[in-house]
Amino acid sequence: MAETFDLLLRGGTLVTHNGIDLGDIGVRDGRTVAIGDLTTASADETVDATGLHVLPGVIDTQVHFREPGNEHKEDLEAGSRGAVLGGVTAVFEMPNTAPLTTNPEALADKLARAKDRMWCEHAFYMGGTGENAEQLAELERLPGCCGVKIFMGSSTGNLLTEDDPTLRRILGTIRRRCAVHAEDEPRLKERQHLAEAAADPAAHPLWRDPETALRATKRLLAIARETGARVHVLHITTADEMRFLAQNKDIASVEATPQHLTLAAPECYAELGTRAQMNPPIRDESHRQGLWWGLDQGVVDVIGSDHAPHTLAEKAETYPASPSGMPGVQTLLPIMLDHVASNRLSLLRLMDLLCAGPARLFGIAGKGRIAVGNDGDFTLVDLAARRRISDQDMANRSGWTPFHDREVTGWPMATIIRGQIVMRDGELASRAIGRPMQFGECLPA
Repeated sequence: MAETFDLLLRGGTLVTHNGIDLGDIGVRDGRTVAIGDLTTASADETVDATGLHVLPGVIDTQVHFREPGNEHKEDLEAGSRGAVLGGVTAVFEMPNTAPLTTNPEALADKLARAKDRMWCEHAFYMGGTGENAEQLAELERLPGCCGVKIFMGSSTGNLLTEDDPTLRRILGTIRRRCAVHAEDEPRLKERQHLAEAAADPAAHPLWRDPETALRATKRLLAIARETGARVHVLHITTADEMRFLAQNKDIASVEATPQHLTLAAPECYAELGTRAQMNPPIRDESHRQGLWWGLDQGVVDVIGSDHAPHTLAEKAETYPASPSGMPGVQTLLPIMLDHVASNRLSLLRLMDLLCAGPARLFGIAGKGRIAVGNDGDFTLVDLAARRRISDQDMANRSGWTPFHDREVTGWPMATIIRGQIVMRDGELASRAIGRPMQFGECLPA
């Protein structure tokens, strides 16, 4: 008797742990139950994936959806809508909202806001502070929490842990991998006059210079080694950090972003002005090549978008009063697929960076790989499709992208979550179905 499924993906090029090959996938009750030649099978819904590559669902482990507190910039519904339009099936959302996500009540509020509004799967970081340091071992294991986030340098919001004693208390308490924005706050304060004197966003990488990043990363890893903590160093921007982190992979995992891999100073500031302003900053070509070295050599573990919108009116303020951050979740996959098209990295490497890597590092249950028993999460892409990225197509509430008018090769054609099609050919499903992710034991990568 022929097998029957709820959803059948037929004739796609599957990108799996076994490599890249033609095949079919059957999903039942939200989970993958069969992979291979399913020619004789039937299903309630069949997707002809001929000519498309079927990836595991893409996971973006760094987004700022701004809710609660700054919904005029972004919110959970619009941010997650952009995610699935861009082929992203799951996101980790950051705690620098208003109020800060630093206690069970704030986390519960975010989960309640997300229910029936978020299009993709989701989890929320708990912010680490001096006030909650001793409670973090309990807080980080609350349902819907993906771990603890620390800001060593000031950025958007009021979440800051700049001193080593507080950092030591936090890292000595938690058991899961801790995500860290590593910039040295004392050095930022010392050098802020450079930005104020320049009044030009081109000075952003001068103010927040490579030493500011390297100094914080070295401090972080010294304390992590002392306490036995595992840290995830976000949005690396310098060649120096990448070389240093390569020598400390036993305790540190590494994130890079599409922005830092794609844009370079001074050109980006001349072209985009404050729209290119983010923390840590986009740097010159030598540092961009240092990031690609880290990616090529396997030092980089994941690619995250650091989606962090501000309105264009806010961005129009005179630097350095202009806020740092840019949208990115909807363009994460198209920008990286374009790098695949230019032979900068392989599709299998990209799958590890966007799918398997996040699941492995953070212990996400049932995500990250096309495997029997895993959730039926898939991102279908056309590697040959040429598209032009446009502000007008962005779902984020701020309505812009730093990649406006950039032509790319490779495009997400469908987003499937737990066997349900939430985006196909740029059209959304009738309702949002995102749920909180679950986490198992988090083992070192």
